[in-house]
Amino acid sequence: MSNVKKLDRLDLRILSHLQTHGRMTNVELADAVGLSASPCLMRVKRLEKAGYIAGYGAFLDLEKLGDVLTVFTEITLSNHRRDDFIRFERSIASVDQIMECHLISGGYDYLLRFVTRSVSHYQSIIDDLLERNIGIEKYFSYMVIKSPFVKRHYPIDQLVSDA
Repeated sequence: MSNVKKLDRLDLRILSHLQTHGRMTNVELADAVGLSASPCLMRVKRLEKAGYIAGYGAFLDLEKLGDVLTVFTEITLSNHRRDDFIRFERSIASVDQIMECHLISGGYDYLLRFVTRSVSHYQSIIDDLLERNIGIEKYFSYMVIKSPFVKRHYPIDQLVSDA
């Protein structure tokens, strides 16, 4: 699957810089990580091909677009067979307002993050999911009042121990 066997320090520095400055030019990136432009570009292309770089995009400030509501929702399924999980995941993947879906260990099965226009908009989405008969036994909703910060980059140097 991957032609990058092990990431070295330069690869990790490239990933770290790109996740926080995705629009920087290759020359700027090369300078930041201590490489010349050509070898830097080759590394970036190799990291992209190997799937370490999943894509590039802009981070939006949703509050500038208008009022939005973020809701975290715990979902418990009625049954816990493999097919039940597959059916649930396939069904919710098409819901644009679900931004994240995590299979969780502990007291419930899934943690979802919704972004909606309002509480009533969120409730209509939940009602639709319940009508789909996709195995939801119960759900608990947590409305986000305030997000003092949201980190959009990973602490790569702390996650990879032998770099």
